[in-house]
Amino acid sequence: MQKKQSVNQVKKPMLKDGKLYFTKETERRIFFFMTLIMLASGAVMKLL
Repeated sequence: MQKKQSVNQVKKPMLKDGKLYFTKETERRIFFFMTLIMLASGAVMKLL
């Protein structure tokens, strides 16, 4: 069983060899918000 990170232990994105690495949690959060933006923009375009 994995331990959950507390708010104080949140890992920052890591830059290594010119690549940006995120934690799985951060990546999920980014794609969730991108999905919400796409859904909202699709609804707006449908209404116009």
